Amino acid sequence: MPAPLSRKRGVERVVRRRRVLVALTLLASALAACGGGEDTSRPTLNWYNFPDDSGALQQAADRCGRASGGRYRISYQKLPRAADGQRQQMVRRLAAEDDSLDILGLDVTWAAEFAEARWIREWTGEAKRRATEGTLRVPLQTATWKDRLYAVPYNTNTQLLWYRGDLVPTPPGTWAEMIDMSRDLARRGEPHYVEIQGAQYEGLTVWFNSLINSAGGTILNPSATAPSLGPPAVRAATVMRDLADAPAADPSLPNQMEDQNRLAMESGTAAFEINYPFVYPSMKANNPALFKNFRWAPYPASTPAVPPAPPSAVSTSP
Repeated sequence: MPAPLSRKRGVERVVRRRRVLVALTLLASALAACGGGEDTSRPTLNWYNFPDDSGALQQAADRCGRASGGRYRISYQKLPRAADGQRQQMVRRLAAEDDSLDILGLDVTWAAEFAEARWIREWTGEAKRRATEGTLRVPLQTATWKDRLYAVPYNTNTQLLWYRGDLVPTPPGTWAEMIDMSRDLARRGEPHYVEIQGAQYEGLTVWFNSLINSAGGTILNPSATAPSLGPPAVRAATVMRDLADAPAADPSLPNQMEDQNRLAMESGTAAFEINYPFVYPSMKANNPALFKNFRWAPYPASTPAVPPAPPSAVSTSP
């Protein structure tokens, strides 16, 4: 990868840590104030979030606790790695009125659900102003329900096409091109799988939604009151069928999530991978030889005439 991209990742990491620290500080201050001073001991605030292998979230929790001057400490509680498991654990515990969940790391699709169930508080006043200052409008919309802010975005994420530069000198621009390239590699006896999330969980929904977006369509109408599928949905389903029926399909496709895709690519059996940027440092650490040829490109388009539209996810901490 070019050096500027590596530097950019470093900057993004610093920015993410700062945003996490700001959000945690605001949340923790509000929660600590709720104690009303009845207990003079330092309270522990539990922060439930995804398992972060980089150490950034743990560092943010520690820094936030130190910055409080002894008013509270943050305990980083790791949720399951799979998003469905994260949501399931929090929903069950919140529905049972478990009061040990203080700060929650939410995926964008959960904010409305949790707000409607009254499991999370609205951001208001000075805390809202400080938390939203300098934040992009669209990520804030993902944390807003019925014109009220219930979460604060602190980082963004998007899928990319990762590929083997030693096998594929020029990356494909469309899914059809990628499937054809995979077929040619298979004929030559080369690694040829296209790693993608095929298990029955949110990753499969993301794949379908991304293909529809890339074909110029949406699953729902603008008001989210009715389906809006049509030809783009047919095109998306066709791409999924074509890959499943081609040599490009990993035999484990029906059971694969992001981590299984990562491991398959690192093992050297695949030529392409649709995944998030966490695979980059993982490849560097786990297979340095293959890392030398590990490249990335924009998310492939469903049709040549429509620019690709990869999925974007914003982790939020209400």
